[in-house]
Amino acid sequence: MNHIFDFFLASYQNKQTDVIVLEAIAFLAGILSVWYAKKENILVFPTGLVATIITVYLFFKDGLLGDMMMNFYWSAMSIYGWWNWARKKDDKKVVHISRTTTKEKGIGIGLFMGTMLINYAVYRIFGNEIATSNYIDIFTSGLFFTAMWYMALKKLENWTLWIVADIITIPLYAYRGWGMLSVQYIIFTIIAIQAYFAWKKSLDNNPQIS
Repeated sequence: MNHIFDFFLASYQNKQTDVIVLEAIAFLAGILSVWYAKKENILVFPTGLVATIITVYLFFKDGLLGDMMMNFYWSAMSIYGWWNWARKKDDKKVVHISRTTTKEKGIGIGLFMGTMLINYAVYRIFGNEIATSNYIDIFTSGLFFTAMWYMALKKLENWTLWIVADIITIPLYAYRGWGMLSVQYIIFTIIAIQAYFAWKKSLDNNPQIS
């Protein structure tokens, strides 16, 4: 059992206190954000912004440009999602849980490919060596960004992408020494699975007209 704790926590022995505190804040804010998303609560976005802005800074310091860009995208999409979920017409919400259309699936594929290409270019522009782990985070960044866009539109499929990307990210962050964030993604995965079924139940019970 000790070697499991060492795998997740040993890297913190040499980390600065301020970095650990910031990671802890991002950890808590991130979990709150996913929990609010599960509940279809608009607070998903302000809490998510706290987590992503802090994480952008932490990953920039650590030279993890792909992960940094991913969190930067999340910050931008959180602002859009916040606005979109808040929209009302005749005092009723405009955006409801729904499934992706064929057009939205096509746009999602384009976002996925485009995000990966941009992150790859960032590594090349800054002259950073692209290791195997970097290719993995380039791939997950495409999944995460597409998932965030679908979430901003309240599309059920956002949870499928989150689940896949979260599972991949758990060992990746642990390997890189971000133990708290790795544990965070374990929690994310559990909540995302619950959220998928919660949103699906809501959609089945209250089908929306596109």
